[in-house]
Amino acid sequence: MQPIHAYGDDALGDHDTVELVRQLRAGEVSSSELVEASIARIAAVDERLGALAVDNYERARRTASAPPPGAFSGVPIVLKDNIDVEGLPTQHGTDSFVAPPSPANGDTARLFEALGTVTVGKTRLSEFGFSGACDHPRQGPVRNPWHSDHYAGASSSGAAALVAAGAVPMAHGNDGGGSIRIPAAVSGLVGMKPTRGRIPSDLQTRQMPVKIVSDGVLTRSVRDTAAFLRESERIYLDKSLPPVGDVTRPLDRRLRIAVVTEGIGRAATPEVRELTLKTAALLEGLGHDVEEVAPPVPDWFADQFLLYWSMLSMFLVRTGPRAHRGSWDPAQLDNLTLGLARHCERNLVKLPAAIAAMGLSKVSSARHYEKYDVTLTPTLATETPLVGHLDPTAPYEQVIDRLMDWVAFTPLQNATGDPAVSLPLATTAAGLPQGMQLCGGWGQEALLLALSLQLEQAQPWGRVGL
Repeated sequence: MQPIHAYGDDALGDHDTVELVRQLRAGEVSSSELVEASIARIAAVDERLGALAVDNYERARRTASAPPPGAFSGVPIVLKDNIDVEGLPTQHGTDSFVAPPSPANGDTARLFEALGTVTVGKTRLSEFGFSGACDHPRQGPVRNPWHSDHYAGASSSGAAALVAAGAVPMAHGNDGGGSIRIPAAVSGLVGMKPTRGRIPSDLQTRQMPVKIVSDGVLTRSVRDTAAFLRESERIYLDKSLPPVGDVTRPLDRRLRIAVVTEGIGRAATPEVRELTLKTAALLEGLGHDVEEVAPPVPDWFADQFLLYWSMLSMFLVRTGPRAHRGSWDPAQLDNLTLGLARHCERNLVKLPAAIAAMGLSKVSSARHYEKYDVTLTPTLATETPLVGHLDPTAPYEQVIDRLMDWVAFTPLQNATGDPAVSLPLATTAAGLPQGMQLCGGWGQEALLLALSLQLEQAQPWGRVGL
């Protein structure tokens, strides 16, 4: 298959957000030109990618004529369809109810509005964000721009597909088990899950017993991710966290780096392990002290995280009739959602221990980062699967087993709340991006960004079509 992208000589070019902001401020381009280019590019690629949930074109054109003030004033973006955006439905990737237009922006959309961005649409996700691949019984999959026979990852897959294909320079995503890092890893992007509490989240996320979901962005450059965190911090500052600040220079000191190739109950494939060790050698060549270690994860973590995760599904299934009166249709739920809910119902007596275990994982992580500055892992244990591998109509037992085989390295940071970033530092023999994950201790985004800039400078990555 040919790569799918819309890069060209229009106003967007192949520029990242930081460069587009410079051009906007210099008067070299207008917000209206960028928005029209983004709309045209989405039209050119989305029939093949299936990334857009709903468009916001009419309002985006009006907004672009007089964009709101902010650090990214006038830059077109897309937001994921599990946060509230005024005037648009929040469908959460499901057919189990019909969402009305949201009466107001949620906290996350308000942040992007304060940054001055122009929302051109909302992106697709797996049902309620539970699967590692967006594959819908009615709408089909979100396909990978690098090779459309493969998934673009999830649940922020629509966001990743449109950024990788050049339709927008930056997109919102959120991450409850790897859903920023996973699509970044398989789509050749930068995807950082910030420390818990760093970025404001919508009410539903804040009400979780353990707040495993963090909001952030998917980008094509480290400096875009750094700029997003810097500017977000100027709008919303969690004083309990070390500030990120203005990270613009590559790291210039030696770090103690742990390398882990054994995931949560599952190991990386031989190819992915070899790619990870090559990244470790790159880090060593840059002057860092690198040591391969056993996973800093208790043996019980996988089962406990799965149970906590399944509790979220059970809650949605049980409260659906009340939350969506008049349109709730549980027959439309996919097998993964229903299977997770059943798993929790059968293990309710163990649920308090699972919630407690999420807190204990933070203690284990803190001990690990007393010895090491950063941990390198593959973002995913295998190459991104072919479309159909995680078919939502397949039996739950098949889907969950295949999912756990693939997503073995990302959930830990959702439990601990620590930051982690996936960088497009490796490529499989089949020519697909294979992200490498850098993990840090609580509040250490600045360190991860500086190290990421160092790696980006040492081993630059390309984009789809190059």
